[in-house]
Amino acid sequence: MDINLARTFLEVATNGSFILAAERMHLTQTAVSARIRTLEEQLGRQLFIRNKSGAKLTAAGERFMRHATTLVQVWERARQQIALPPGRKDGISLGGELSLWHPFLADWLIWMHRFSPDIAIRSEVDMPARLLDRVQDGSLDLAVLYGPPPREGLVSELLLEEKLIMVNTDKSGVVDPERYVYVDWGPHFAINHQAAHPELSNPSLAISLGPLALTYLLSVGGAGYFRAGTAQPFIDEGRLHRVHGTPEFSHSAYVVYATQRDNDTMNHVRHGLKTIASGKEFPGLNHRIAARPLFPAAGATANKA
Repeated sequence: MDINLARTFLEVATNGSFILAAERMHLTQTAVSARIRTLEEQLGRQLFIRNKSGAKLTAAGERFMRHATTLVQVWERARQQIALPPGRKDGISLGGELSLWHPFLADWLIWMHRFSPDIAIRSEVDMPARLLDRVQDGSLDLAVLYGPPPREGLVSELLLEEKLIMVNTDKSGVVDPERYVYVDWGPHFAINHQAAHPELSNPSLAISLGPLALTYLLSVGGAGYFRAGTAQPFIDEGRLHRVHGTPEFSHSAYVVYATQRDNDTMNHVRHGLKTIASGKEFPGLNHRIAARPLFPAAGATANKA
């Protein structure tokens, strides 16, 4: 069977729409329909019920879902193994949402370089929903995300239990709505933030990347919610101050992988992620970057950024 038929099936099933699947795969709707029709002919079963609202899996489609996922994952794994660079015994592909790469996943890459130089790594940055799709279809081995929704066939393993706290550059603790920076930490944060701070629900500046927002805040001043571990060094330096009486919000990170994948390399990678998440130092990492924003603050020296 053409592996692209299984990929197309998974895209339609995930999106519940032939139109959306075509957009995601950069194909015409006619091409997607033709692939599904070919697959249904090969299996001898109707896989989707098409209606005005989109496409819904039939009972046969539901049964084929697990097999299609396995087919694509096995194919991707075989392709990666064959394409291993010289001198590498295995390969791994890991994706993460942007705000987790600095510093957490950057430290993990250094850990892998130190302890697993014979493992080839493909690392990628993408949106959370797309990362989950790619773990499910086998084009990624693992993804590291904040608060991923549950998906059939995927394991979400807790790595980091973080807190989001409100900090202010003003020692008085007074939060000026005109200088408040809303950092988009995801839908759960948005709901909690709206309930706790309705007066800050319409900020003049919203930023979707935490390190960028922190750099801005340290340069221009103001208040906002940031990860406690990232903010603490700047609190210790007196550059930021906790806003007392404001709630803390949970913001935990997970590693997501398919239940079918369980081997020594995967286990080693997960061990490395947990080691970095624990905050333990290790040989080969001469300086941690956890206390640094992604971009140096204006007027700050490099070793203070």
